[in-house]
Amino acid sequence: MTRILTLTPNPAVDISTSTERIVPFSKLRCTTARRDPGGGGINVARVIRRLGGEVLAVYPAGGSSGRRLAGLLAGEGVPCVEVPVSAETREDFMVFEVATGLQYRFVLPGAELSDGEWQECLAALTGAEPPDLVVVSGSLPAGAPEDFYGRVARLAKGMKAKTIVDTSGPPLKAALKEGVYLIKPNLREFQELVGRPLADQAAWIEAGRSLIDRGEVELIALTLGHRGALLIAREEVLVADGLPIKPISVVGAGDSFTGAMTWSLASGHTIEQALKFGVAAGSATVLRPGTELCRVEDVRRLAADVITRQL
Repeated sequence: MTRILTLTPNPAVDISTSTERIVPFSKLRCTTARRDPGGGGINVARVIRRLGGEVLAVYPAGGSSGRRLAGLLAGEGVPCVEVPVSAETREDFMVFEVATGLQYRFVLPGAELSDGEWQECLAALTGAEPPDLVVVSGSLPAGAPEDFYGRVARLAKGMKAKTIVDTSGPPLKAALKEGVYLIKPNLREFQELVGRPLADQAAWIEAGRSLIDRGEVELIALTLGHRGALLIAREEVLVADGLPIKPISVVGAGDSFTGAMTWSLASGHTIEQALKFGVAAGSATVLRPGTELCRVEDVRRLAADVITRQL
């Protein structure tokens, strides 16, 4: 099994609860809160672990919420390297409104990292047993340089590892300057990356092929929500139709897509199989309430239902 390392510079403890109706100025009686490990790369590692992959999660953490995060990850059996930092690890929270079936997500900013702390995160990457795949995912906290993910990609190349990136904006552009293996933008993030509106599928493919031809990336997994996903490679383009699922929660769906696709590629599957597992895991996650992420039995069941075709 290919070794995978995830790096999450902006982790969180995700809290989820529900209340009958959200109204201003009133006490809102909520159900017992559920807490899960959170942050892009941490969620990716959780999914890889559930699917049986070999993964190591690297992340900075501090304070009582940082200790809680470590305990939650230990409870899921995810091997970790924690970089101690002085600031408290952030908490995000989600509230489900029972009366309407709507979900409200509140995302707090991550604690600022000092120069020494973000540099320790990079040192933890190079100090680990050399991986075959490095996954960097999520937003950057204050204090981390804009080219942080670019630095990660450069270090990964030095270790002869391939880099998978799931982020947006300037951090994504910085990573592409170093050349990476795979990126997973949604359509909004992809249009932001190329700097122009992309009206249709042909435009998506043309823009993706341009990035590939410039040597910035090998594979682009463009996620399209309920419409499925498009996988652009140098020699082929694959489309996967979305599954007819009514979402309960959207928290972690993109991370689950990245995690399952990474696990599949690390397992030696074809890119078509990896795309199917990605769509299946994202779909399986929206079936779960709150911040639970996908269940393995749902991922494997739904993967058999994902229809793909070549364009």
